Amino acid sequence: MKKASLSRLSSPFLSLEHGKSLKLPLFLAFQDPPERSREHSDPSSSSYEDGDPLSFQVWRTTGESCPENTIPIRRTTESDLLRANSVQKFGRKRGRTAFRAVRRDSTSSSHEHAVGYVSGQQYYGAKASLNVWAPQVNSQNEFSLSQMWVISGSFNNDLNTIEAGWQVSPELYGDNYPRFFTYWTTDAYQATGCYNLLCSGFVQTNNMVAIGAAISPTSSYNGGQFDISLLVWKVFISCVTIFLCSH
Repeated sequence: MKKASLSRLSSPFLSLEHGKSLKLPLFLAFQDPPERSREHSDPSSSSYEDGDPLSFQVWRTTGESCPENTIPIRRTTESDLLRANSVQKFGRKRGRTAFRAVRRDSTSSSHEHAVGYVSGQQYYGAKASLNVWAPQVNSQNEFSLSQMWVISGSFNNDLNTIEAGWQVSPELYGDNYPRFFTYWTTDAYQATGCYNLLCSGFVQTNNMVAIGAAISPTSSYNGGQFDISLLVWKVFISCVTIFLCSH
């Protein structure tokens, strides 16, 4: 797929382009989210050896980075679109499957999931630490993931979600590597929303994070354990509501 880009770089698991980033002075005025707890801020508790909180992204091991006012964008290929069967389906969750996943009950033997949740009157954000594995899926149409949701609305057409985590999805990425992802929807996965940067509606400003990039190292049975920490936080600036997602 041809996109306007400044330059291109390659890592062992990802072909990236430096795309122009929107200039958003508003982002400079953000109030800080709550401080991370001591166990998360103590370098000795981190599984990543070099102490770089972004070192889990394989592409950063090349030493390359994106210039100022640009962001790393995973290059969409013809093979990506062919696996999706149609342009309309590319980068989107399947409505019924996604709807079952976000529900706390399970009515289908074809979709196995476990959900932990809290509910209440008012929340301004959430954070989670997700253990990262590299499970092998049996077919291209299957996937495995670990993620966090921030949800509002009912489980009807007004469901709103902000999602982030890691996933193994041969259909979306063409391989079995665990990859960092984001997702959003405003109508229960019907007509809005997509993975990563594959549609409008989600604005990335950080040039150090490649959404869709492979994660390494991963956890192993009776071996090393590795996790990523995610934070979704809501802030108010001059009556404008903005969501931050970082890790």
